Amino acid sequence: MQKKILFISRHAPYGSSLAKDALDAVLAASAYDQKLSLLFMDDGVFQLLANQEPQEIAQKSFSAILPVLPLYEINSIYVHYESLIKRQITINELVLDSVQIIDSAAISSLLAQQDQLLSF
Repeated sequence: MQKKILFISRHAPYGSSLAKDALDAVLAASAYDQKLSLLFMDDGVFQLLANQEPQEIAQKSFSAILPVLPLYEINSIYVHYESLIKRQITINELVLDSVQIIDSAAISSLLAQQDQLLSF
């Protein structure tokens, strides 16, 4: 039986390994035929910004990796609305077109539906 697993990415893409660890974990889990979801919230929403230029700090861009998530059958990608507003990020600035913008109340419901939660 497939388990529902939600990965929660809360950290900015650069400055620590947590954002990359979350992405690596969700990609690795995709090999095990589970129902995977990914939620970006808090500073994790910065990972979704298009036009990142991390080469100036000798890093690889997240914006190049994220659009391939559907190839790994990771189709349920959520973004916390209040996190976007607090950081003055608009939907048009995101690298992914197929995200679901959800508010805090919807996150509570999403969390309750999961078998496993992994927060990075």
